Amino acid sequence: MFGSRRPRVLAALCAALAIAMLASCNNRMGNTAEGATSDAAASRSGTKPNIVYVLTDDLAWNLVKYMPHVEQMRKKGTTFTDFFATDSLCCPSRSSLLTGQYPHNTGVFTNSGDDGGYRAFMKNRNEEKTFGPALQRAGYRTGFMGKYLNGYQPGDKNGTGKPYVPSGWDEWDVAGDGYKEYDYDLNENGKVVPYGKAPQDYLTDVLSKKATSFIGSSAEAKKPFMLEVATFAPHGPSTPAPRDEDTFPGLTAPQTDAYDQATRNAPEWQKILTPLKSKEKKEIDRKFAKRVRSVQAVDDMIGQLEKTLEEKGLADDTYIVFGSDNGFHMGEHRLRPGKQTAYDTDVNVPLMVTGPDVPAGEKVSQLAENVDLNPTFLDLAGVDPPSTVDGRSLKDLMHGRTEKDWRRTVLVEHHHAGSTKDDPDAAPDISGNPPSYAAMRTDDSLYVEYTDGQREFYALDSDPEQLNNRAASLSAEQRAALHRTLTALQRCKGAESCQNASRTGG
Repeated sequence: MFGSRRPRVLAALCAALAIAMLASCNNRMGNTAEGATSDAAASRSGTKPNIVYVLTDDLAWNLVKYMPHVEQMRKKGTTFTDFFATDSLCCPSRSSLLTGQYPHNTGVFTNSGDDGGYRAFMKNRNEEKTFGPALQRAGYRTGFMGKYLNGYQPGDKNGTGKPYVPSGWDEWDVAGDGYKEYDYDLNENGKVVPYGKAPQDYLTDVLSKKATSFIGSSAEAKKPFMLEVATFAPHGPSTPAPRDEDTFPGLTAPQTDAYDQATRNAPEWQKILTPLKSKEKKEIDRKFAKRVRSVQAVDDMIGQLEKTLEEKGLADDTYIVFGSDNGFHMGEHRLRPGKQTAYDTDVNVPLMVTGPDVPAGEKVSQLAENVDLNPTFLDLAGVDPPSTVDGRSLKDLMHGRTEKDWRRTVLVEHHHAGSTKDDPDAAPDISGNPPSYAAMRTDDSLYVEYTDGQREFYALDSDPEQLNNRAASLSAEQRAALHRTLTALQRCKGAESCQNASRTGG
């Protein structure tokens, strides 16, 4: 049924289908390497390492080649090629990376309403689960800058009588509506500060200056630090810095094999998609060029952060992590620009790491997910991640060591928004607005279950662009096994439970 397949495909399918080949699968994972480098919880100077996490908004893999400092990170450090978001939507994804939990445990499935946004995040007491408080208790100086969660406003008081700063953060410089890069407010450590339209008010540059200042003050305090800088770029309207407005003239969007191609045996929600018109293709090119221009300032910021770390003598003691909350499709599957699907364009996002004992130019192909970031940051700091996190630390993988019994599936959960009021990601159906679904991705397959009963299955070795839905050709036994595995993932709680579900279907 699956055609000519490489041996590794059988190994992946035995996990995805939960059939009786688990022992064979275990053999391919390897054991932790002997003679590994010194524990990454200690930097080369013997002190706790610093961590700088740069999180972008809607940045897809096709933008990385236009970011020279990020490309240099790939050469100097390790790249996770199979890193996924728990949902291709801002707030659920950010909630997962902050807490280390899947949406079904954070209770954040959308950007607004009862099941989404800042309101749902707070209602489910997620703030106390983030890595900020845990690292602060461990002696770290913690900073958070830029975009927090959809629905958050700098002036929110949360019953405190003054603009609210969550516990666990020593430095808090966070915006609400910063998408335009101008005319926004920042909550600067409990004081709301307005910014206007002047070139020096460009938000990404403001964040860059604040981030370098935080590094400098942390160096003076002689304390290890953890800093997250979350940009609004390249999220629409993808406003570039003034210096970048005229760069990349004539740039057009990449056209993969999925560009303007219909999905065979497509789910019902895609039946409205028609071939792209010439005008729409030109609009995709225009938006792509704007996205490229808007990330130039992000790349400049990374360069400035690296320079500051060097100048302060902290470069050898600091991990820099670069990533995105979700991807973005632009014409693939005939979808107009957007996200929210389970396809790799939307959920497979960049993750690069540089730092102490991180091997140069390495690629890690093990399946990783944004729920792994919280336990990774804690682990790097020498803090034991709580058993309540659903993810696993990537510390060994980023240092070139193999992991025994690593997961073989990742979970994606998405709810169709009941309301799109005040949602910057609200999109027309032709941009991708699928019904609620749960999906699981293995190293060679994608399986999706929609709440309306429809199914998708893609064999990625023969169909890497995920264009041929083969769900109808699965046997009843295979469908049942896939459903059991996905259900186990949707019900898992905590690292051990989710690890078991990701390997064997529970």
